[in-house]
Amino acid sequence: MAHRGLDGLLLGSLALLAACGSGSRPGSSARAPEVEPQAVVSIPVPAVIRPANPAPAQLQATVSQLLGNFGGKAGAAVRAVDEGWTVEAGGRQRLPQQSVSKLWVAMTLLDLRDQGRARLDEPITVLPADLTLFHQPIAYLVAKSGRFDTTVGGLLTRALTQSDNTANDRLLTYVGGPEAVRRMILAKRLGDIRFGPGERALQAGTAGLTWQPAFSLGGAFEAARSRLSAEARAAALDRYTADPPDGAAPLAIADALARLARGELLSETSTRILLDTMGASVTGRARLRAALPVGWKISHKTGTGQDLGRRNAGFNDVGLLTAPDGRRYALAVMIGDTTRPIRERQQLIQAVAAAVAAHAGGSGGLGMNAAIY
Repeated sequence: MAHRGLDGLLLGSLALLAACGSGSRPGSSARAPEVEPQAVVSIPVPAVIRPANPAPAQLQATVSQLLGNFGGKAGAAVRAVDEGWTVEAGGRQRLPQQSVSKLWVAMTLLDLRDQGRARLDEPITVLPADLTLFHQPIAYLVAKSGRFDTTVGGLLTRALTQSDNTANDRLLTYVGGPEAVRRMILAKRLGDIRFGPGERALQAGTAGLTWQPAFSLGGAFEAARSRLSAEARAAALDRYTADPPDGAAPLAIADALARLARGELLSETSTRILLDTMGASVTGRARLRAALPVGWKISHKTGTGQDLGRRNAGFNDVGLLTAPDGRRYALAVMIGDTTRPIRERQQLIQAVAAAVAAHAGGSGGLGMNAAIY
């Protein structure tokens, strides 16, 4: 079956899990069977107070210049995970996350797993009623037989590595909906990070439409959007970019990624599962990943918003970069509203990552060509 490769990505990690306690399933009051074996789940490592080293002046100057020269609304933040310093330019403004927000669904799921309330090996079904819009490779598998049977971990893999919208929204339902994600963000004190209403309502509102179930099939959403006037589309996009319901500050995202890397947000096993899955992403090959020299590692998540003519609302890549010597850098580069061509957006993201690599003693590897956006 075509899905076995993706669903098998987490098998090495899942072998560590067996079962995650006897708590109730998220969104349900039913208790797990009493015969289910217990498992001891490691707790997050307590936060360690680290004195912040001075931010490197040259890196700060470079990042400021890159963002200052870019036309449009954009921001970037770099947090040295192990050294404590921060560099940012435009990093405190709230910018559209788009599919970057899949990170918070994943984190909510794994937090529930740490509480013994979710299992990655739990069977789950995706039905036609679960389909969303835009990028959803899983829709083909649903269409083949009218349903797709997988596991919670399989959906997590698809959501993070392929940025599959339906996989993510199905996980969102499983963990308890947008409010459950917002509670996790608040409980973990992740800062200025919003979580929107889910893919369907978010994208419909951005286009100036109200979501209808028929939009998930056969290009119906794109057809309905094309019937709107240019003025209506522009007004809807203006409203979205001015106050995005999925907006987040790059600085808050970089901080969250640094805390994740230090083991302050999830258990050791859940942290490893999340970062390993992000490391297997196949999206954004012409963004952060394209700038890294040989020997560097990356765990990341991209996000891309809708276009209106030459205008784009949301073009992002955020992740954890690890140098060959083990030093780690949490990085968020987000473009919120611009008319710059896609290649120039990619180059901005690459240039910030290359500057981080150069600071750490490597030279940027900007020779990789784009393959998947």
